[in-house]
Amino acid sequence: MSISSSKLIILDRDGVINEDRDDYVKSSDEWIPLPGSLEAIALLNQAGYQIAVATNQSGLARGYFNINDLHAMHGKMEKLLKPLGGHIDSIFFCPHTDANACDCRKPLPGMMKEIALRYKKNQSVTPLLGVPIVGDSLRDLQAGVALGASPHLVLTGKGSKTLDKGGLPEGTQIHADLMAFATALLKDQV
Repeated sequence: MSISSSKLIILDRDGVINEDRDDYVKSSDEWIPLPGSLEAIALLNQAGYQIAVATNQSGLARGYFNINDLHAMHGKMEKLLKPLGGHIDSIFFCPHTDANACDCRKPLPGMMKEIALRYKKNQSVTPLLGVPIVGDSLRDLQAGVALGASPHLVLTGKGSKTLDKGGLPEGTQIHADLMAFATALLKDQV
């Protein structure tokens, strides 16, 4: 038995849920939600979706923040979601830099494989077939598409620059922000 692809959504964090920073989001004070992003997550939860976050966090390896700081950022996200009726089901993160040559750092699919293992019993070649992956960078989308996920680019964060560069995976859908993605997804299901 496998989870229905219509019940799982994979989100990048920085630039999709919260403001991105060139100098890294290093603390819960610097973790600032994008307008409407938390409401979008709550809306998706209330429609029966599970939300998995998949985020590169090389600031850990670079020493810009520690694991307790990262947990505090995610704690803030959960605390702000709760009164809206929303929650994050799981958070997967890569603590490495490109120099570590790990398999979990997007655009490589290691984190996506872990998500597939957590949420699915089906270990086919494309275990995330049809699962929406929402990101603001090409590497976010590539990681999910490698396992069959459906790519969605938001224009927040680095999204506009990503769109301008081109080279998006085939079938990538473009949305102004996370709320626009959620609205479009739910509208398609009516």
